[in-house]
Amino acid sequence: MKTDNTLDKFHARMFRGGAFTLIELIVVLSIISLLMGISMPALSNARREAYSVVCRSNIRQLYLANEGYAGENDDFYVPAASDIWDGAGGYHRWHGVRDYKDEPFDPLRGPLVKYLADGKVKQCPQIVRFVKDSNQNAFEAGCGGYGYNSVGAGSRNYQYGFCDEAMRSSMKTLEIGQSHKKVMFTDTGFVQGDKSKYIIEYSFCEPPNFVFFNGINIIEVGRPVPSIHFRHLGKTNVVWCDGHVSSEPFAFSTLEQKVLKQFKIGWFGPENNRLFRP
Repeated sequence: MKTDNTLDKFHARMFRGGAFTLIELIVVLSIISLLMGISMPALSNARREAYSVVCRSNIRQLYLANEGYAGENDDFYVPAASDIWDGAGGYHRWHGVRDYKDEPFDPLRGPLVKYLADGKVKQCPQIVRFVKDSNQNAFEAGCGGYGYNSVGAGSRNYQYGFCDEAMRSSMKTLEIGQSHKKVMFTDTGFVQGDKSKYIIEYSFCEPPNFVFFNGINIIEVGRPVPSIHFRHLGKTNVVWCDGHVSSEPFAFSTLEQKVLKQFKIGWFGPENNRLFRP
């Protein structure tokens, strides 16, 4: 009896001193878990929005670099891939140069280097999540996860169709009609892999239709594999040919390829090349 009284007094002192019961601890932990469950999505979205802000700054710098290039090259924008028809996919891109077909493009030797603040294209922070596990990302690495309008700004496809002559040149700034409605760069990515799909960097934002010369006229026909990546909370960042930046929502994709919808790769705007043609 004496022992029991001692324990009772000890417990009484503990409770008077502010100790918690097991039930109280469970309630507190449950509340903490609930608050974490509510706040984590908000924090995740805030982080992704911050990434999008950084991305918009990066893509704006690409516009300024391209304008700087045009200012020193008779008003011509940088060619997207001037020698892509020379075999092995070419050795020159808007974002880099390489010497051999099996090596990546060197972003420090690209035609825009002198016009970029850090000497190379900055990488979109959100693309890192998609390419970090890829061991086959070397080919277009260095474009930062951004793609160039290779049909309406970086080539003369709308003059000659998709051919060697068209790719060796580019459009002049004054040849772009309604520049505020014409795409220059967007967020891009490309699906690779057979069983385990993953995203690699890709340096062109493909339009909804191919551009060909049929012997009489330039025509838009067929549906290429899309490359515009809606990685910022379901939106893609776009810099237009007048320099303004916007975030555009996903509109459509190649429906038979479900993996493209899974990774949010497709197009925004109309289902034609209106936003891409000069």
